[in-house]
Amino acid sequence: MLSLDTNEGKKQLCHIYNDISKELFGFGTTLLKVTFDNQLITFVARHRRSPRSAALEGEAPNLKYEVDFYMSSIYKKKLKERLEEELKLDMEAVLRDYDPHTQWAITNIIVRQA
Repeated sequence: MLSLDTNEGKKQLCHIYNDISKELFGFGTTLLKVTFDNQLITFVARHRRSPRSAALEGEAPNLKYEVDFYMSSIYKKKLKERLEEELKLDMEAVLRDYDPHTQWAITNIIVRQA
């Protein structure tokens, strides 16, 4: 198994994260960094603003907020599935916070201890 705390491991994690972004939103991130601290993997990402998202923000801000919430939940689910499937990662939790105004997202993954 590939060690994730290497340049190659980080590239693979970033590739998976960006693939999910492309799948869900049609484009990847503008900035993406991944770090490790013991059993914690952290993704810091800046996403692109979707034209649909901007339109909803002006016309139906409550709906946009709800869509952002559900899309973030779907992102977490897909990220967990892909990391389990492709990297055989055993995770306790995937936690994600997204700020729609700045397009920043922080995703923390707590890896289960062996």
